[in-house]
Amino acid sequence: MGVALRPILLDHKREVEWQDIQGTAVIDAHNALYQFLSIIRQPDGTPLMNREGRTTSHLSGILFRTVNFIDRGIRPAFVFDGAPPAFKQQTIEARRDTRSRADKAWQEALQRGDLEEAYKQARSASKIDAFIIRTAQEMLDLMGVPWLQAPSEGEAQAAEMVRRGDADYAVSQDYDSLLFGAPVLVRNLTVSRKRKFRSRTVTVRPEQIILADLLDSLGITREDLIGIAVLVGTDFNEGIHGIGAKKALKLVKAGAFRATLEEGLPGFDPEPVLDFFRHPPVTGDYDLTWRPPDTEGIKSMLCDRFDFSEERVSAALEKLEIKAGQKTLEQWF
Repeated sequence: MGVALRPILLDHKREVEWQDIQGTAVIDAHNALYQFLSIIRQPDGTPLMNREGRTTSHLSGILFRTVNFIDRGIRPAFVFDGAPPAFKQQTIEARRDTRSRADKAWQEALQRGDLEEAYKQARSASKIDAFIIRTAQEMLDLMGVPWLQAPSEGEAQAAEMVRRGDADYAVSQDYDSLLFGAPVLVRNLTVSRKRKFRSRTVTVRPEQIILADLLDSLGITREDLIGIAVLVGTDFNEGIHGIGAKKALKLVKAGAFRATLEEGLPGFDPEPVLDFFRHPPVTGDYDLTWRPPDTEGIKSMLCDRFDFSEERVSAALEKLEIKAGQKTLEQWF
């Protein structure tokens, strides 16, 4: 998912402490939900479910991760994707096919008793459906956390909210936020703080990318960055075989973007994709108001309907109550 710009961004990502990112964070909701669904699973890859077999991993992620944000002085707001542009359909179908193959591989691994492979394939089979979105939004409402539906891509809307000064930074694992012009991108907020890497456990820390600093250091413009992404391949177009981020950077800086595109992807008109990154559909009609959490409503939803442990939910809600006291969520910060 997202554009493969990592090779040219490695030297421009800065690990930050939690106290350095206090403020308003606009979170790409679909990106976060995928993280919750892929990470919060049982050892054999089965997601958390209630007795009726409905997935609850996303609700666990929203509750406990959001409480953690608030406890650390981060004011979260979630942005959900709207209608994708027509030229994203090929990517959507490819992802659907990938999930289908992973789901089949997951079941085969379970039959073999290979739990490690089962868990790996199960993560790749994660999917967001209407139930996941509806219950996630219901959960946010009960927690008093604002959310909005973007006209199109959630990352584009988040970038716009940061540019307007209504938020301090955008949160996503993908780098597309930078292409949409997010002044500040923070990664690793919605992922697990511990991750297995080559048979060892590593600590995952928040990392920040400041767009202006990145562009200045690379000696390019945002328009150039979009051009690099188009050559590499985005969610909206296939890239040119054999061209990675580093090579694309050199080509764009040499003024060879158009010539390279015409040679590598003859017949492809890049203008709709370029224009979508430059001027994506966004809205200014939103209300970032944080309200006091409905603790009884949260308990009813999670414990009564979705079989969460009342002890764990109460412990999380206690943090909210201690933090809030008699104040509204707006006054916490």
